Amino acid sequence: MEETIPGTETAQIPRQRGASLLETAVRYAEERHWDVVPGTWLEAVGGEQRCSCEDPACALPGAHPARADWASQATGSATVARRMWQKQPRAAILLPTGRTFDALDVPETAGCLALARMERTGLTLGPVTSAPDRRMRFFVLPGAAAKVPELVRRLGWSPVSLDLAVLGEGEWVAAPPTRYGVRGAVQWARRPTPANRWLPDVEELIPAVAYACGRTR
Repeated sequence: MEETIPGTETAQIPRQRGASLLETAVRYAEERHWDVVPGTWLEAVGGEQRCSCEDPACALPGAHPARADWASQATGSATVARRMWQKQPRAAILLPTGRTFDALDVPETAGCLALARMERTGLTLGPVTSAPDRRMRFFVLPGAAAKVPELVRRLGWSPVSLDLAVLGEGEWVAAPPTRYGVRGAVQWARRPTPANRWLPDVEELIPAVAYACGRTR
């Protein structure tokens, strides 16, 4: 069960209680068939929460890859995922993009506006995360990175003028309930359900997302 993000869903998103990072990572692999990989974690140092990477200025404490070859370590096996998190139960849950999904990465304000427009039109969405860095990630079918620039141009926008990125091959999304240091945890703005197992193509989402990014520049 997940925490609720006010104003982003008509029905409340249940609050997550008791589910460990290990249990959640296994569920992502087992139920959604997503590749997962453990990232960094938080450690108590001098009464403060520090990232295991040991960089005191870490921008994403406890929520980024822990090793250079992280992508090759990702697994879709629930059994392997369980072994990984048993070694480090506090590790962030990272989902590699460019495999079973890409992700549109937009500012939180634009993401909420886009969600509202999509709700009004009845568009079927995939999962959407909202993170403490005030960014939202919309899951779409792989291949979005190659399509988005031209799609944005067709809508009358210059791709470089919008705060709109696509996370594809070689990149990742931090999944709930991963924490960003003391800033809070990643949440589902639209949680994974049987109804959104089949992801939308980026062409379906880009009109609303590009419009929202343009409105909130």
